[in-house]
Amino acid sequence: MMPIHKAAQVSTSYSGRLDTAHSTRELLIEVEPVTSATTNEAVFQIFKAQEQLISLPVVEDGRPIGLINRHIFMESLARPFHREIYLRKSCIAFMDKQPLIVEADLSIEDLSFRVLSDGKKVLTDGFIIVKDGTYLGLGLAQDMLSAIAHLQAEKNRLVMESIDYGSIIQRSLSRASREAMREHLIDHFLIWEPRDVVSGDFYYFQHFGDGFIAVLFDCTGHGVPGAFMTLIMSAFLHGTINAQSCRNPGALIAEINRKVKVAMGQLDHGQDTGAEGHSDDGMDAAFCWFDATTRRLTYAGAHMPLMLMLPQTQGITVIDGDRHGVGYASTPMTQTWQNHEMVLPEGTAVYLFTDGIFDQLGGDKRIAFGKRRVRACLTELAGRPMPEQRQALLAALAEYQGNEPRKDDISALGFRV
Repeated sequence: MMPIHKAAQVSTSYSGRLDTAHSTRELLIEVEPVTSATTNEAVFQIFKAQEQLISLPVVEDGRPIGLINRHIFMESLARPFHREIYLRKSCIAFMDKQPLIVEADLSIEDLSFRVLSDGKKVLTDGFIIVKDGTYLGLGLAQDMLSAIAHLQAEKNRLVMESIDYGSIIQRSLSRASREAMREHLIDHFLIWEPRDVVSGDFYYFQHFGDGFIAVLFDCTGHGVPGAFMTLIMSAFLHGTINAQSCRNPGALIAEINRKVKVAMGQLDHGQDTGAEGHSDDGMDAAFCWFDATTRRLTYAGAHMPLMLMLPQTQGITVIDGDRHGVGYASTPMTQTWQNHEMVLPEGTAVYLFTDGIFDQLGGDKRIAFGKRRVRACLTELAGRPMPEQRQALLAALAEYQGNEPRKDDISALGFRV
């Protein structure tokens, strides 16, 4: 007889800011759950029949006990002999026993803090919605983040009170990337300096068995609006990237572009009827996949260049990305981004910059720092360790900026392969 698992703990903590006009119930998606008696073969057939289903709840006596992530489940069954071993067994073998479970009358404000505090798995798995502990359905983090974006104006007071904590959350969400960089990039630097407390720039790094993917992106605006956009973009990034998709940066950008435009209600030119306002937000980005076996770098950029310093050469090589950004009303739903492939000799330095450093005003004529000065700095710093290059770059920018105010967030990633 299968053991019956205790129901996962339900979230009932409120912050005292319950907004009944915008509750978690509005995000409810009705999904027929399974039980601990359901076999993995039955779950496989459910996921096969419902391609849009990202997670499947498991309930016992009407109360949720776990959540099965589609990608984890399918990848697990794809391993050698796993189908033969697990198909006839209970689905609890692949179930997350501690999903986020929230009451339907929890405000979207309070839900957002629970989602962020529970970590990035909620961004990909979603969360379970209950009424007095009884299962109702699923909610998606993407839907929650889109709702928050539309409620941003009326929630301004709450955002301002929480902005310092928001900075902690934003930094914690990128902690895994920083740790992976330290582990897998022998010589690298990272610059991430918000103009305000929180930033519209963000970065992502993940190592796979035979290589790694590095992403730098710059969302619309800075401060609180930009930070909201980074959360939305991060959610779509985490939900799209895997060990296979990371090898095709151009296709990755295109998929995220489609998801952003759907979530933000962005229509292609000529389709907007004017019946309601639509967001014109998005991001510039650079995606790099490096195959350590072949030393092949594949880069795709959305209005963000790649810079290379090849060993035994003079000067910086610049590869410009495509002109279209990700999202934005002017970017077509079917837009594609070109992959640029190159085999890099050992010792090549790779650089990614958001436009904050290029656009910073300064000097006697109060003009932008510009790409030319950045290239000149990098050329002069060639061969020096990446941490020293970081320090020298920031010093050169500070000297040029002088008493001018910081114009934008500044972010950069440099690494040697």
